[in-house]
Amino acid sequence: MNRFALICGLSLALFSSVCAFAQQPSPSAPASPAAPAFDVKAAVDAYLASVPAADRARSDAYFEGGYWLILWDFLVGAIISLLLLTTRASTYMRDLAERITRFKPIQTFIYWAEYSIVTTVLTFPLAAYEGFFRERTYSLMNQSFGAWFTDQMKGLLIGIILFGLLIVALFGIVRRLQRTWWIWASAVSIVFLMFITLIAPIYIAPVFNKYTKLQDERVTQPILSMARANGIPATDVWEVDASRQSNRVSANVSGFLGTERITLNDNLLKRCTLPEIETTMGHEMGHYVMHHIYKDMLFFGLEALVFFGFLNWSLNWSLARWGERWGIRGIGDTAVVPLVVLLGSLFFFVVTPINNSWVRMQEYEADIFGLNAAGQPDGEARVDLMLGEYRKLDPGPWEEIIFFDHPSGRTRITAAMRWKAEHLNQPEPAEERIPPGAKAH
Repeated sequence: MNRFALICGLSLALFSSVCAFAQQPSPSAPASPAAPAFDVKAAVDAYLASVPAADRARSDAYFEGGYWLILWDFLVGAIISLLLLTTRASTYMRDLAERITRFKPIQTFIYWAEYSIVTTVLTFPLAAYEGFFRERTYSLMNQSFGAWFTDQMKGLLIGIILFGLLIVALFGIVRRLQRTWWIWASAVSIVFLMFITLIAPIYIAPVFNKYTKLQDERVTQPILSMARANGIPATDVWEVDASRQSNRVSANVSGFLGTERITLNDNLLKRCTLPEIETTMGHEMGHYVMHHIYKDMLFFGLEALVFFGFLNWSLNWSLARWGERWGIRGIGDTAVVPLVVLLGSLFFFVVTPINNSWVRMQEYEADIFGLNAAGQPDGEARVDLMLGEYRKLDPGPWEEIIFFDHPSGRTRITAAMRWKAEHLNQPEPAEERIPPGAKAH
């Protein structure tokens, strides 16, 4: 996992002709078999048709461009790794760390800091295009370049410190357990992932954004009521100032083992009605109630075991062929890091569709939970349209399987309209949009 970056955004808006279905009076008695049924496909098509063609084209172009960026990120990373190996730059960084100290763990940490800084500089042009200029082109970025760059430097420093500790631990294991290191390394990696998940809401996320307790009871009470009804031990709802980065709507229930937080971003409050907020929070609570975070630990733990097994074999094979030419002494030599990154990039590039399908399955489960918890199918559909501002709304089946780590807009709106079709006698509450300036902090 790259897993650092605290990989995230949900977003959505727009009404349309389908509201006619929601506003039809419900029959006082059960409909007869001859009565016309709610047409799920027509409702879905109407929602999708409500998005202007120009907006759809821009969203499709943005998302499809991301397919190429997956390839370019891989190729650029591979070229940099090979450059560091073939020029022996990696061994020079190792030698410098060894000259600074004779203590192996500190040598490893110093090497990791050197490697992180060098690769950040080399990948900066692509990172700036991908993370800032491209986002500005598609009107998805609110930050100035200076603010964006500051966040990148914060991420670099945090990555050096936290992942430096992981690298020190992994190399310590390799040096002591030459034959079974890959088994123990996978266990250490999953423990590290659990640690990051535990501390992220409290100590990492606030480095990038301001978190405050939301005071507007019209928003908090329905959310906390839904949380209590589903066994979530929450007494507060938190708001994050995500609008300083973008206009994307998002929310989450993050943390575990006592650090859980229900958080929604300020864009959700500014852009959405109460039904849209409730269905979004119902979705996020679904992740918590269905223990997705623990299932992720198991899934990625098994994947880590497969990865380190592959790494053990491929490192031994590669070093037997080119290790002397690159000046690498063995698997326990920190100069091997670019090769590890190259092989890791190849592995995770190949398994991208598997990981996307795993995450997409859980997101769909959370969608269904949110519909049942909040009972807001039209609110869900309108939020799905907002997410369509930066996700392709109507991809082909294989396109969705390979590239989407969330269900597509059509898939999610279909689920919402199917739910609505089975609950026609239970109309949604009237919408209420939160007036600007109504929230107290």
